[in-house]
Amino acid sequence: MGQAVLVTGGSGFLGINLIRFLLRKGIKDVRSIDLVPFDYPEKDQVKTRVGDIRDMDAVREVMDGVTWVVHAAAALPLYSEHDIMTTDVDGTRNVLAAAREAGAERAVMISSTAVYGIPDHHPLYETDRLIGVGPYGCAKILAEEECLKARGQGLCVPIIRPKSFIGPERLGVFALFYDWAHTGHNFPMIGNGRNRYQLLDVEDLCDAIWLTLTLNQDTVNDTFNIGAKVFTTMREDYQAVLDEAGHGKRIVGFPAAPMIWTLRFLELLRLSPLYKWVYETACEDSFVSIEKAQSVLGYTPRYSNKDALIRNYRWYVKNLDNFREASGISHRVPWKQGILRLAKIFF
Repeated sequence: MGQAVLVTGGSGFLGINLIRFLLRKGIKDVRSIDLVPFDYPEKDQVKTRVGDIRDMDAVREVMDGVTWVVHAAAALPLYSEHDIMTTDVDGTRNVLAAAREAGAERAVMISSTAVYGIPDHHPLYETDRLIGVGPYGCAKILAEEECLKARGQGLCVPIIRPKSFIGPERLGVFALFYDWAHTGHNFPMIGNGRNRYQLLDVEDLCDAIWLTLTLNQDTVNDTFNIGAKVFTTMREDYQAVLDEAGHGKRIVGFPAAPMIWTLRFLELLRLSPLYKWVYETACEDSFVSIEKAQSVLGYTPRYSNKDALIRNYRWYVKNLDNFREASGISHRVPWKQGILRLAKIFF
């Protein structure tokens, strides 16, 4: 195919999965801009630029001649509020402006269901009120506003709101759970685990992105929730990973309120590996309607929650030696376990 595709955040978890997906689709000109060097085996097949989307000159440079843009770069919730707001809002504005200047056909925005905050009903629809929790949720709402402005200026800007997505290369907070499963521990859960918490396999997300890139512009120039179609309770879905690990361990539920207050206190002390949006919603239902994506885009997810979790876990075990000593605040590396490392001895 003759399109030139730029993936912002191409060195990240979604970025590398999407780049591999695009290469399999026959895209010859795939580009990436990211703060982190692109150090994957595919580096000789991708035009890479180490750069910051807050740097307009860097964005313009890599945008030249681009047909399609997938804007996946973002400062995640564990970053500073300054970095989140400047990257996710100002950076988005730069990417969209550069796309318009370069004559790109469309720019797909990877937003988040964090824009819905902590909702009081389910499922969530694209028309529901947006209430961000913390700097990340608020920044994503503001970034979507930049997308709407760009639409008004003539650029096709599909907005995708994915649920938490997992799969090969995903570490981050999920690595905490996979570590406990792999080393033969029961796993504590906030609440009784009977809540339904929808996830998403990254391959299904890539399929959805591809649809917004290739279908008619009038069809895709809209906002779409993307998630798994099949999911049960958190206890049942996560238990599937413990069963896969084969140690006979179980999910152990704890009363939600005391755990949440404890995690709030530990977060103040910088001892918690979890941020507010994770622990405040972990015991609540959290799922979106994907009916619009199914009917308008023809989106057909292949992976259930269990399938996605097990697929990610198997990748984790196979590649454990590559990141055993790594830690950080992105999805590419395991998050620091903080005080949970000590808690393991009781499970």
